[in-house]
Amino acid sequence: MTTIVRQATVAIADGIHARPSHALVSLAVEFNASVRLCFDGRNADSKSILSVMTLGAPFGSMIELRGEGVDAEEAVDAIANFIEDTSNKAPNGD
Repeated sequence: MTTIVRQATVAIADGIHARPSHALVSLAVEFNASVRLCFDGRNADSKSILSVMTLGAPFGSMIELRGEGVDAEEAVDAIANFIEDTSNKAPNGD
């Protein structure tokens, strides 16, 4: 099976905390692929909110995404685009 690898820079102002983690996981579960997020020697399952939250990736950090499965390329691209989108912030503007 081919592994799709892509790097993404966290553009979410406060990093990947609770609210963005929830949105990221909600996006990830739309795909059949398994996508792992790698940051600072830690790995997170993109379909696990606790795993994503404990990754602790702050604004400006580089995350490596590694996807496997039939729709891995689409999943990795969608998640990377979410991470790099500066408009992803808390609904109240935080």
